[in-house]
Amino acid sequence: MRSAGPRAAFCRRLRDARLAVGLSQKQLGIKAGLDEFVASARINRYEVGVHEPDVGMTRRLARVLGVPLAYFYADDDLLAELILTFNRLSRRRQQAVLRELGEGGT
Repeated sequence: MRSAGPRAAFCRRLRDARLAVGLSQKQLGIKAGLDEFVASARINRYEVGVHEPDVGMTRRLARVLGVPLAYFYADDDLLAELILTFNRLSRRRQQAVLRELGEGGT
């Protein structure tokens, strides 16, 4: 997995998540509540690291992209992938995984 500083990782994860759902920067911005005239430029600045969105905006971006907020803030790429994978599981399967992990530690 790639290692990078937190800002670079955030930028890459935002871009990767956007592309995974097939949205343009403008579409993502508008769906996250930005004005259509600034949406593309604002998302671009987030993706290249010129600006950082606050937690409220990041939460809206995560909701639109269908990823957990924690995905953007994970310390490393492996943890970020684990967060995405876990999030995609059904609630029942998530609980089973947690039980399994808990039993493995005792």
